[in-house]
Amino acid sequence: MFLSAFLAATILPFSSEVVLSALFGSGLNGFLLLFIASLGNVLGSIVNYVLGYKFGKDIATQKLKVSDVAFTRASDMFTRWGKWSLFFCWVPVIGDPITLVAGVLRSPLWFFILVVTISKTARYTALLYVLS
Repeated sequence: MFLSAFLAATILPFSSEVVLSALFGSGLNGFLLLFIASLGNVLGSIVNYVLGYKFGKDIATQKLKVSDVAFTRASDMFTRWGKWSLFFCWVPVIGDPITLVAGVLRSPLWFFILVVTISKTARYTALLYVLS
C-alpha cells in the first residue's frame, strides 16, 4: 500500500485507489490502510516539492515529462489561488504538477505538508467511507 501511494503521488502514472480498494476489500484494517496510504502519498508529494524547489520547471518538463500544458495549468492555478491551490493536490492530472509548482514557487514547506496531508488523507477517508 505504501509503495503504491508513494508512486501515485509522484509524476508517475499510478493509481493507489485501486490498491487501497483491493486491500480493504480483502479485510485489512481501514484505519491502518488510511495511515499507510496517506503517509506514502504525502511523502511522494514531498518528493515532487523538493524536485521543484531544487531544479525548477526544467525538472518537470524535461526530465519528468510533465507536459507544458499541465505545468502551465498548475502554475496558473497556483498563481491565481496561491498556496490554497494545494487543497487540489489530490485531483488527478493537475494534483501532481501543483505539488511540483509549489516547490518551484517556494511555498512554505510547513504549509505544504499541512495542506497536502489534510487533502490526501481526506481523499482516502472518503474512498474508505464509500467502500464500507
